[in-house]
Amino acid sequence: MRTKKGIISILLFIIILPSLSAQTRVRNIIFMIGDGMGLSQIQAALTTQGSLNVLTFPFTGFVSTFSANDYNTDSAAAGTAISTGEKTKNGMLGMSTDTIPFASIMENAHIMGYATGIVVTCSITHATPAAFYAHQPNREMGEEIANDLVNSGFDLFIGGGSKYFNRRSDNKDLTTELKTKGYNIVYEQYSLDSIDSGKVVALLADDALPKITEGRGEYLSNNTEKAISLLEKKSELGFFLMIEGSQIDWGGHANDKQYTIDEVIDFDNAVKVALEYAKRDGNTLVIVTADHETGGMVLLDGNYQKKEVEIHYATKGHTGIPVPVFAFGPGAEEFTGYFDNTEFKPKIERLLNF
Repeated sequence: MRTKKGIISILLFIIILPSLSAQTRVRNIIFMIGDGMGLSQIQAALTTQGSLNVLTFPFTGFVSTFSANDYNTDSAAAGTAISTGEKTKNGMLGMSTDTIPFASIMENAHIMGYATGIVVTCSITHATPAAFYAHQPNREMGEEIANDLVNSGFDLFIGGGSKYFNRRSDNKDLTTELKTKGYNIVYEQYSLDSIDSGKVVALLADDALPKITEGRGEYLSNNTEKAISLLEKKSELGFFLMIEGSQIDWGGHANDKQYTIDEVIDFDNAVKVALEYAKRDGNTLVIVTADHETGGMVLLDGNYQKKEVEIHYATKGHTGIPVPVFAFGPGAEEFTGYFDNTEFKPKIERLLNF
């Protein structure tokens, strides 16, 4: 009799456990994009670094990246697909091939009352971050993209690009308008460090931030932590934060092995910050992926003991190679297998019960 009761208890536990797990609410989303970061870039960094935080994530998958008009996407079209769930042409941001605007997952989160923020190592008007808030036919329209940022209502932006706001061809100073909308505007890291609440636009460079090897330091990991600390105070619902390791892509375009590897490692340091927060919080989903692969990087040889890797680049452009995705936290199992980059938005919206 006791044995039967024991078996019944075990069966009930097995049945109930998945439903209890499913009830864990996704409160926060930290979406991290290593621009141009394919498996080869990750493996090269692993060989020279010895370990990577992103490789400790329990759920992994692969993502296809083609755009509406090209097997090899660019960051604008890929960012649009990721953020809006819709394909568009290379160079276009947040709109269809016939220029009908698409709403992004972050815009929807903002409307629903979530705190929203973006941290990048490029200009905050660059293609990938812009895909989450802008609606323009051409990614090169930096001043128009800056206008969209002002009107986005998002809570936090940290990156470069001050020239698109206060040294414009129309002589407007958009920082004045941002101030009237309640934003703290800062131009130096120490000023950002002193802010502990409120809405923030940090324009920390005229355009892009320096390379990690040229003095950027722990900018990305420190500001990932800063963004989390500011956003978690903003809304009882939770937050949606996008972090980009922007210059992995630039190392690939330059066919510069060390530039690429250093930027992957720097990005992975920011991943560590997000992962540690998610482990403490329990209701945060961290997703790490790429918009595309850059350079067609081939690993010809390597040595783990010597921390050396021999690399060949097939191109100075992008490739159509699928990119990896890593996930940790409630709902992370949704990001396994092989799927298209347009599936990020509906997957996330289901988890957030939009």
